[in-house]
Amino acid sequence: MKNENKVLACVDQSHFADYVADYAAWAACRMAAPLEFLHVIDRHPEIATGHDHSGAIGIDAQEVLLNELSNEDESRSKAARERGRIFLNELRERAMVSGVESPDVRQRYGLLEETLVEQEESVRLFVLGRRGVSAEATQRDLGRNVERVVRALHKPILAVTDSFSEPRRIMIAFDGGIVTRRGVEMVAASPLFRGLPVYLLMSGKESQSAPKQLEWAKTTLEAASFDVSPSLIPGDAERVIAKAVQEQGIDMLIMGAYSHSPLRSLVFGSKTSDLLRSAKVPTLLLR
Repeated sequence: MKNENKVLACVDQSHFADYVADYAAWAACRMAAPLEFLHVIDRHPEIATGHDHSGAIGIDAQEVLLNELSNEDESRSKAARERGRIFLNELRERAMVSGVESPDVRQRYGLLEETLVEQEESVRLFVLGRRGVSAEATQRDLGRNVERVVRALHKPILAVTDSFSEPRRIMIAFDGGIVTRRGVEMVAASPLFRGLPVYLLMSGKESQSAPKQLEWAKTTLEAASFDVSPSLIPGDAERVIAKAVQEQGIDMLIMGAYSHSPLRSLVFGSKTSDLLRSAKVPTLLLR
């Protein structure tokens, strides 16, 4: 059966997958949506086998070497599939303990970004780790695939952190633009955050239209029975948001993501990436 409007948890074989599973199960239960775990196996792993084939010379050496490499590739592929199957079944059982009735699991060969784009039509919410396998070796604070994957997708993406805590208080970083306006409407209409108090923060450059825009967001949420605390704090948005997350005891941040081009981000840096690093809470990214 094809799952429409599913929660898709994107996992790799790092310990961060447990937290992805926990948040994905929480979201699926809140939205009464199907949950699927997806593990993408790269067809072109960057890590070489380390075997030395330089001595394979002589009659029919090329054919022997090709056969040997083919057999090695098949063995690695089979082992990767089996490890992935066991890994996914463990996550499946973890989600069932959290209350998900029958989560699905899937392995796919390919590139992560392309595979997720192929799945997007049937996905309601993506859940992925802010860090993954690469972070376990390098201690980097933001996975190397995060920006590229988020830019490629158009559905909401929940980027989770290093532990699970059921959200009790959320914050919307509202800038009055079309993406965060859609975000406010999405929050108002979705069961995902229903019943949770909302801290509605508008920051950035001072603007005459800001109070009116903030009032629209507050009214929209209150009409959906949300308890809203609006706040207008001019200043550097990244610093204001990160400070508010800490001071207000926010459990989950909702914000627009990567609105500028990759080239601009390369030259001037990315506000979204900076916020993901500074705000140590799960973040729902809107595109």
